[in-house]
Amino acid sequence: MRRSPICSNPENSRRVTTPTRPPTGFGMRHVALCVRDLAACEDFYVRLMGMREEWRPDPQNLYLTSGGDSLALHAVEPDAPRDESGQRLDHLGFFVASAEAVDAWHVWLLANGVRMRTEPRTHRDGARSFYCYDPEGAVVQVIHHPPVVDWEPSDTR
Repeated sequence: MRRSPICSNPENSRRVTTPTRPPTGFGMRHVALCVRDLAACEDFYVRLMGMREEWRPDPQNLYLTSGGDSLALHAVEPDAPRDESGQRLDHLGFFVASAEAVDAWHVWLLANGVRMRTEPRTHRDGARSFYCYDPEGAVVQVIHHPPVVDWEPSDTR
């Protein structure tokens, strides 16, 4: 089994013990994707999903945001082999303020030719969501999940 140089470095395997766990901070708000068609992914995440450019350090790298998050798109060669065995990402999620907004996003993305994986549905826990695909085939979820929305400041809804 191949290991990441970071994971296999003995310096990184030392466990630091503390009396209590540090504060959780702001949660997970950054995802990085390797993409073959940077322009198509930029169009999807900016024009369709409403993100904006935060930083473009060079032509192969783009950082997007919708406020309190960060999505990095890193271009790879179109013929670069995909290591599907090393990829463990199931999906990306975009939270919206209401169940009705989930349905509106579904209509918007369908009208723009986005390939859908599911129809909107209400889950047992009260969340409502659907799944679609970005231009590279990554699964994207649009979701209203009341506990998360309640956590967000009201001026961001």
